[in-house]
Amino acid sequence: MEDVTLDKTQGSTVGPQESVKLAREPMVRTVAMPADTNGNGVIFGGWVLSQMDIAGGIKAREVTRGRAATVAIEAMKFHCPVSVGDIVSVYVGVERIGKTSLTTNIETTVARSDRPGEELLVTEGKFIFVAIDGRGQARPIPR
Repeated sequence: MEDVTLDKTQGSTVGPQESVKLAREPMVRTVAMPADTNGNGVIFGGWVLSQMDIAGGIKAREVTRGRAATVAIEAMKFHCPVSVGDIVSVYVGVERIGKTSLTTNIETTVARSDRPGEELLVTEGKFIFVAIDGRGQARPIPR
């Protein structure tokens, strides 16, 4: 299987087995609400993870031009907690596009009311998606 990564900054593709980290794009923006807190009074990590998965899924749908499913989270780091009222932004960059799958780097930042104009990185992860057909089977990603 030959892996090719689309380099949007150059408008071309790079060769097999090469990888280019692309500029991240904003995909999701929302506000952390009290209903999303855990027992410690901060936003539940699973809620943040779900926002990241939604953002990655949007990007995967764009790249695969159809349905896509999350198949793995290779890496996930929580740097600091998210608080109620934080404006949460999720950014996605495509790292690699294979025959049926793509690897994304996803970062979550927050803007806090006590720090106007500043974004704080709270999580980052590497999510892998596979393009699927109507039966839920892997399908080739259009080039």
